[in-house]
Amino acid sequence: MPRLTDLLGVDLPIVLGPFGGLSSVELTAAVSAGGGLGSFGLYGYSPDRIADTIARLRQATNRPIAVNLWWPRGDEVAPSDVDLVPILDATAQLFAAAGVARPTAPATFLPALADQLDAVFTARPDVLSVVYGVPDATTVARAREHGIRVVGTATSVREAVALEAGGVDAVVATGMEAAGHRVSFLRDPAASLVGTFALVPQIVDAVSVPVIAAGGIADRRGVAAALALGAEGVQVGTAFLRTRQSAATAAHRAALAAARDTDTVLTRAMSGRLARGIPNRAVREIEAAGAIAPFPAQNWLTGVFRAAAAAAGEGELLSLWAGQAAALARWDDAAEVLEELRAGLPNGRG
Repeated sequence: MPRLTDLLGVDLPIVLGPFGGLSSVELTAAVSAGGGLGSFGLYGYSPDRIADTIARLRQATNRPIAVNLWWPRGDEVAPSDVDLVPILDATAQLFAAAGVARPTAPATFLPALADQLDAVFTARPDVLSVVYGVPDATTVARAREHGIRVVGTATSVREAVALEAGGVDAVVATGMEAAGHRVSFLRDPAASLVGTFALVPQIVDAVSVPVIAAGGIADRRGVAAALALGAEGVQVGTAFLRTRQSAATAAHRAALAAARDTDTVLTRAMSGRLARGIPNRAVREIEAAGAIAPFPAQNWLTGVFRAAAAAAGEGELLSLWAGQAAALARWDDAAEVLEELRAGLPNGRG
């Protein structure tokens, strides 16, 4: 499939899923060094942290790298827009279990996208991928000026068509099987739950840019199936998330190792937006309380006890993001995952 590999400057049409909060320089560099496209999620990163992260990625590998940003959907709330008291009351036991004090709201929940983009364009990664929307014409033009490819993410045919019209170079078609957030932007995510097997060929038929299949792909069989459906490459998350190179905690990796096909759920409990993961105490208690703040307030709030839980190795208080193919994630090293995926390519090549 030379078109996508030529576009991205890689040897293999295999893309590492960008993990918001779970990306690591080691894993991103390992996938890029192995011939794929290593991706790094920059959700919530300040401009200085973005600059430092991309600099460290450049030191770790001389192969192409991608970074990912969340595009605003327009429904994000500011601290002044939401009353956090009832939500904090409802989650008091979770903060106590994590051993952290009840937090006070920050001045802002997230850095400004414009400042993040400035940092990205200054650092010049090879690829900028976005979720939750269509990048505006100015952003696409700036990317072109800096020699940066732009990849958008779609959960429906309409979203893929909108992304192509917006000028992206490739589209990730992400099925509902995928781990983490459902990144729909034209309809509510709960109304955009199309499976990978149905979604990919319909998007391939609707757009002329290369399509990258995501969701439920964890081994050579998934790669071969995605290519048979017309995709030119695959994006893989959960299989790499289990590896020692990821930033997932040991408790998270253990949960992935134990997961079976029916062990994931879609929930808004941890971030305020719909996401797929393995349910635990935090998810069950938040859903039972019925008090969930809108995004990104909920994500900030749970992030306080999640950080403490990660440091303590307490998996019951983490966001255990996982896809429906978690049981197929069997490898402990990123190089092993990459070799398994490579085996699904024609003659083992892109």
